[in-house]
Amino acid sequence: MRVFVRSCILALLLALCGLTAAQAASAPEAKKEPAKEAPSKFEALKRFSQVLDLVERYYVKDVTQNDLINGAVKGLLQGLDPHSTFMNAEEYKEMQETTSGEFYGVGIEISMENGQVVVVTPIEDTPAFRAGLQSGDVILSINGQATQELSLQEVVSRIRGAKGTDVELTILHSDAKTPQTVRIVRDAIPLISVKSKKLEDGYYWVRLTRFSERTTEELKDALKDAAKESKATGGLKGIVLDLRNNPGGLLDQAVSVSDTFLDKGVIVSIKGRRDSTDRVYEAKKQADDVRVPMVVLVNAGSASASEIVAGALRDQKRALILGERSFGKGSVQNIIPLSDGSGLKLTVALYYTPNGSSIQAEGIVPDLEVVFEPPRTDDKDNPRFLLREQDLNRHLENGKDKKGGQGKVKKDEGKEQLARDNQLRMALQIVKSLPKMREIRN
Repeated sequence: MRVFVRSCILALLLALCGLTAAQAASAPEAKKEPAKEAPSKFEALKRFSQVLDLVERYYVKDVTQNDLINGAVKGLLQGLDPHSTFMNAEEYKEMQETTSGEFYGVGIEISMENGQVVVVTPIEDTPAFRAGLQSGDVILSINGQATQELSLQEVVSRIRGAKGTDVELTILHSDAKTPQTVRIVRDAIPLISVKSKKLEDGYYWVRLTRFSERTTEELKDALKDAAKESKATGGLKGIVLDLRNNPGGLLDQAVSVSDTFLDKGVIVSIKGRRDSTDRVYEAKKQADDVRVPMVVLVNAGSASASEIVAGALRDQKRALILGERSFGKGSVQNIIPLSDGSGLKLTVALYYTPNGSSIQAEGIVPDLEVVFEPPRTDDKDNPRFLLREQDLNRHLENGKDKKGGQGKVKKDEGKEQLARDNQLRMALQIVKSLPKMREIRN
């Protein structure tokens, strides 16, 4: 099999060489720039073939050609940007489970930076969240194995596992000098992505934890429940849409969530290397559009799809953005399945907010910057999140009850949340004042 594959590579190289020679014979002007490109490709393929052969012959351990080529493909993609990657069949299947269906693990979003595995954000109400993992934490080892020896997808595979089993992580908090070892019991990671609590009569806190396949459906269910509950006290008067620590997810869900609060205008535009990847998403008027005053909360853990929503509502002057500058991931990845069950996650474009600005490596700057102040007592519901896209190596430049997820809640839960969250308190004050602010003349 190895001889056959190497023969195919050699045949390809000879074909390229023959094509170059034929071009030189038919075109007297052989010094043109296009003719110089072919030898360059030939030399690159020849070098790859030589290295493959040398590793197979002399490496200290017996490594299959399939493993070598998979490793080469992974290296090729990881050298592009922090978000492009190759997934083998098992990894590709696991990736699909994170947006549809239940999966088991600890519940963190991670990235690879300078050879280190860094926590982007823990998912709310998961074992990692309860264990105190925070954005910016570096995962040094998994069950005693150094993460520097592993690819990002290998790290994901080792952290995930059967429900009830545990995994030992050695982590270094961003504000600590010595590592800490934590043992976390794996559990089902909930894909319920929307929560809602009443803050005051007619005013609701709506929290989006991620953008999965049912996010828009869950959001509309939560809003319908809020409207029904508030009917006796004058109806829905205002919403605080909380996107803090939301790592993002599916593009179509970001568009449909934005469309829930908009009746016209651009939501987001996508521009890639080729015109075929360019696309503009616009809002459409719907019977269930929500038109009450809004404030959107963001912080450094708000990334990707979260930033699409915040950017659309800000530029359309539909909502006031409050909190801290967001993560700054303004790139679009396509998931491309391959014939053997594996797949690619490839960055194909940058997205732009309605006013034409890219937030890649910059983030959404809030209209009103309010730094989160942790409660004096330990409260793991509000960890600090500081890592942003611009801090990642090779980041791209910007170019210039399961229904609704909220269930029945006690009437004082909203007040308890307000008591320990200064950003939410400010957001409530602002959303209550927006109607009066609009009456003020410049």
